[in-house]
Amino acid sequence: MSISQVASSEQVPVPATKGQGSDDRLDNSDVSSRIYRNSRMVHLNDVTQSLVGRALRRGEVTATRDGALVASTGRFTGRSAGDKYIVMDQKTADTVWWDNANSMSADSFDLLLNDMLEHTIGRTIYQQQLFAGADAKHRYDVEVFTESCWHALFIRHLLLRPDEADLNDFAANVTIVHMPDFQADPARHGTRTSTCIALDFSRNMVLICGTAYAGEIKKSVFSLFNFHAPDADIFPMHCSANVGRDGDTTLFFGLSGTGKTTLSTSPVRALVGDDEHGWTRDGIFNLEGGCYAKAINLTEEGEPEIYATTRQAGTVLENVTLDAATGELDFSDSSVTENTRIAYPLSAIPNRIESGTAPVPKNLVLLTADAFGVLPPIARLTGEQAIYYFLSGYTAKVAGTERGVTEPQATFSACFGAPFMARNPFVYGDLLARRLGESGARCWLLNTGWTGGGYGDGRRMSLKDTRRMLEAALGGELDDAEYRTDPVFGLKVPLAIAGIDEGLLDPEQSWRDRQAYRDQAAHLLKLFEDNYEKLKAIGSNGASAPGT
Repeated sequence: MSISQVASSEQVPVPATKGQGSDDRLDNSDVSSRIYRNSRMVHLNDVTQSLVGRALRRGEVTATRDGALVASTGRFTGRSAGDKYIVMDQKTADTVWWDNANSMSADSFDLLLNDMLEHTIGRTIYQQQLFAGADAKHRYDVEVFTESCWHALFIRHLLLRPDEADLNDFAANVTIVHMPDFQADPARHGTRTSTCIALDFSRNMVLICGTAYAGEIKKSVFSLFNFHAPDADIFPMHCSANVGRDGDTTLFFGLSGTGKTTLSTSPVRALVGDDEHGWTRDGIFNLEGGCYAKAINLTEEGEPEIYATTRQAGTVLENVTLDAATGELDFSDSSVTENTRIAYPLSAIPNRIESGTAPVPKNLVLLTADAFGVLPPIARLTGEQAIYYFLSGYTAKVAGTERGVTEPQATFSACFGAPFMARNPFVYGDLLARRLGESGARCWLLNTGWTGGGYGDGRRMSLKDTRRMLEAALGGELDDAEYRTDPVFGLKVPLAIAGIDEGLLDPEQSWRDRQAYRDQAAHLLKLFEDNYEKLKAIGSNGASAPGT
């Protein structure tokens, strides 16, 4: 096929779907054929330069003086978690974690699919054929159809780009239909609102409508992977990964705002990937070919490698403020959203692993930004503690980041990514236990949050101190260090780290009011215990609570 394919705008008869009296349901090739017949034109595998030019001519984006593109996602500046659905069928009825997911019938999915395909009649569509999974043995051939040029560029940045030889053998086994201008009809499609992200795991199809937030596309691929990976003995992980000069792999788990992208992007360690990986008996592989970094308060001094990507032509900046007169970006402006984002290919990072694969990890780092100010800045975890903190997925929101939040609020997201974990979290906990047993990897808890008091009273851990503690852990300095046992959380905390104030390593010593520290620590411990009891209600793999 050529780069641009002209399709007839003539309306064609709609093939019957299951919900319309037929046992046949559209497969991946059927969807592609329908779009080609319906659309005025389909642009197939436009490269970055072409997509940049088209997006600018269509007025979808604005260019910075360096050639990066600023895009607005409209009223949705983050994921619409309440509008995500999974088709309940024979494959998913007993395997999906339904306490964590909305269900949709196969008939409703097919009706929505049919209506979204009708929406393509007479329109220009952008098609990207991409890979998900750097390990060819576990790779998906992903076909994305979108009516938005800049979204085609976004997903081209975020997934793996096949070369010409690979495209000759490309056979889509995942299809994503992305129509942000199409509005679902709750009465007709059984949705909650006009926004819908619907996943059919049996056919590996994704429908996205009513939202322009680009993260929905990439996270839908991760959700598919998370569902299927356990059946292949792959541990799917919401984490970043890098490799040291000695070939040692480190994984970084953490929720948004904990420093996952910042700490894994390093001049002295090569980046494997930013967000999503699989761990097999043989090693790890990146699911993606790009990064989707948070942009709020980005500075060249603090994160030079990420900052440099914002000066590169073709980088996509979501909801970042641009001065129209000067072409300068204002990363401190959160007037649109705190969730400003940068999308760029991994090739924009000079120190990276080209293959997207790496050896079995030697270190796991579980990140948290504890706004209560009571967790130690670093602790070495036992295997059981690592599984417990993985299943807990803790961080804390701080006052001012969301309307109505006036004091720290604990956030627990199982496996550090509950919205994307289609199965019971203990399925993933068991996989982690298996991989830890095989690898003997060291496990660490790294708190990038507050010290000397909670948010509003204490201070945020400095990035310099956090990086020094991480360096000590990964470099082996802490292997034979002396440790104390935290009396509240039962964590092993090093007594001293070269270059770090010893008072920082003991949170209680850093508080002016010691009783206030003890009260707050007991409060957080109770929150952990209550959350874990909720998890155990849906199943348990015997992971231990802190302090046991």
